[in-house]
Amino acid sequence: MTTQPAAFRPRSRGARAASNATSVVVVVVILAALLVFFLLPALWLLLAPTKTAYALEHSFPLSFGSFTQLGAAWQHLTSFQGGVIWEWLKNSAVYSIGALVLTLLTSIPAGYALALTKFRGRKVLLTVTLVVMIMPNAALVLPIFLELNLFHLIGTAWSIILPFSFYPFGVYLVYIYFATSLPRDMLSAARIDGANEWQVFAQVALPLARPVIGLVAFFSFVGNWNNFFLPYLVLPSSSQFPIQVGLNQLLSSTPSFNPVAGKGLDITSPELALAIIIAILPVLVLFLFSQRALVSGMLAGSTKE
Repeated sequence: MTTQPAAFRPRSRGARAASNATSVVVVVVILAALLVFFLLPALWLLLAPTKTAYALEHSFPLSFGSFTQLGAAWQHLTSFQGGVIWEWLKNSAVYSIGALVLTLLTSIPAGYALALTKFRGRKVLLTVTLVVMIMPNAALVLPIFLELNLFHLIGTAWSIILPFSFYPFGVYLVYIYFATSLPRDMLSAARIDGANEWQVFAQVALPLARPVIGLVAFFSFVGNWNNFFLPYLVLPSSSQFPIQVGLNQLLSSTPSFNPVAGKGLDITSPELALAIIIAILPVLVLFLFSQRALVSGMLAGSTKE
């Protein structure tokens, strides 16, 4: 009777149980780390507007203050510079949605052309798109600023909308989708039926590309909404600021961070925390309402009936 080598012997129940217990411990430790680094700061931010600035520093970090203090923080924030926070939110919406429309009008046809057409310089153009996509945004701020200044666009809404609409990552997403997921037989059948290239794109390819269009739209809007550096450089007036630049001005009016400029103002740490919540709320709502559609869209067509 031959014996199996030790390496090939089935593990005992005790060894399997120990291995499972180790896996559970590792998972619990990872989840606990994620809880500490991600969930607890978000919970602190939600509770901060319910306290006074003194209570934020001396009370338990995750304790609830009062609805009275929350109302006071709201009153102080919305009365800052005559309610300029609503102007900042409106500006962010205008800049983000305007750039989003231009992004979709340019990146979808560009990705389609790169994926499904052959022309001279196509590989060079695709390579340039990839290189620009991986470049830090800060590296492009100076040439963009000089270009905007050349066309006298500094201080206008176009100085934000036009650079925001330049979105090489969206072009690359569309290129990958059309190059890998679009059935070529459907395009060929449409051409045989007499459709020209524009009809093939608009009536066949575009409806099938709704998942990637949703992804491009979501990432573009979020990136535009959260952009800070370029608007900070090209917009001179507070009434033109998007919400992210407005938060910087609000921060400079907080006595905890700027005792001189913030002296005599009602903007303290609770008001600043409330402003941050208001700033991220549109993106959060968009994500909550769009995630199911994005996931179902990406899975559409993955199975055959």
